[in-house]
Amino acid sequence: MFVRSYLRASTDDQDATRARNALESFAADHGVVIASEYVENVSGAKLERPELMRLLKDAKQGDVLLVEQVDRLSRLTEGDWLKLRAMIEDKGVLVVALDLPTSHGALKPQALDDFTARMFKAINAMMLDMLAAVARKDYEDRRRRAAEGIAKAKADGKYKGRPVDLKQHETIRKLLGAGLSWNAVQDAVKCGRGTIATVAKQIKDEQAA
Repeated sequence: MFVRSYLRASTDDQDATRARNALESFAADHGVVIASEYVENVSGAKLERPELMRLLKDAKQGDVLLVEQVDRLSRLTEGDWLKLRAMIEDKGVLVVALDLPTSHGALKPQALDDFTARMFKAINAMMLDMLAAVARKDYEDRRRRAAEGIAKAKADGKYKGRPVDLKQHETIRKLLGAGLSWNAVQDAVKCGRGTIATVAKQIKDEQAA
């Protein structure tokens, strides 16, 4: 059995590898070894995630996609979740999540008779759908509360926005000025492309002034 772990965090300042030890301990407890690891910092609300897509491209029938929680795999809208689920099913990949006990049996499929295996598969699919829906609702609730908080802070004259990392911006300026590509800058500074875009626009506006 080939187990592929998927570790994701939403932003560049979060540690996507935080759950690595938990996944490795879980795998060891179930008598399997994680053979391949895919790590990325990108929102779970996006369907097109480079490392997740690479995992599915690499995967073979019967491989296990191991995640800490279902929300690491999906905070997608219903339509996008159905697309991702179809991609997973077409590849014959088995999703195992630490927070989804009904999925753990996939690590020892030979221990189940055909009828029981089919029942567990049906139950797991239903639970996976449910947790994906819960993850999406949590994502939408967080965004709504954040927007409400910002609106209130603005109304009270207290909103200042996220503080700018001037040192980081200066480094990006130097690297862009040296002719480095956005990908190279992102790798060197460990920042999001949105930050690079902000600095690039500032440079362009200054040059046009």
